[in-house]
Amino acid sequence: MKKIFLILGLGLALTTTKAQDENKGGFGVSADIVSRYVFRGVDYGNSPAFQPTIEYSKGGFAIGAWGSYAFSSSSAGADAFQEADIYASYSFDFGLSLGVTDYYYPGSSWFELDDEVSSHAIELNLGYEIGNFSLAGNVALNDSRAGAGEENGVLYFEAGYAFKDFNFFVGGGDGWHVVSGDKGDFQVVNVGISTEKEIKITESFSIPMFGMVFVNPNSELYDIVVGISF
Repeated sequence: MKKIFLILGLGLALTTTKAQDENKGGFGVSADIVSRYVFRGVDYGNSPAFQPTIEYSKGGFAIGAWGSYAFSSSSAGADAFQEADIYASYSFDFGLSLGVTDYYYPGSSWFELDDEVSSHAIELNLGYEIGNFSLAGNVALNDSRAGAGEENGVLYFEAGYAFKDFNFFVGGGDGWHVVSGDKGDFQVVNVGISTEKEIKITESFSIPMFGMVFVNPNSELYDIVVGISF
């Protein structure tokens, strides 16, 4: 029962031991509206979604909550997709970032923590940026196959390159990332480009807009996603 909280506590301790900064930390609130919630080449909810964030940050350290709430139910009649995550991370000056994410899907008990049926999927997140090139690696830390749907040890890796006007990315994984659902069946699942721009409303006010075009070779899905931030 305590395994998940121990994992989160260890991740938080690892990030906070380095979080020594003279600048005062502070809370921030933001939100996105997206045409689709797409994560690692998978479309969740088949609907536009509202995605709020509440975060405390200080120097390279950040801890926060992020969610996604579909505007409508799926065409198959299922309830509108919801997700409410908690995360902690630390970004070093030389480009390395470390973090841990707790994925949770409202509708199940937040206090269900037992192995295999846990409503939480815990993931270790690693990233590195050098110049325009970026790498990310993610590994599942718990087994919640009958609950949140994640298996211990499932992997996802992504590489990206930032060009002048757009970013190119390619990612691959196994387990829940692939059609088979099998751990060890590693496939390329997310290839595309993303870009962003500012929509000028007045001389002093503009709205950030972003977009992505991607294809998932494993599921044969192609889609276009756009969103705004405020």
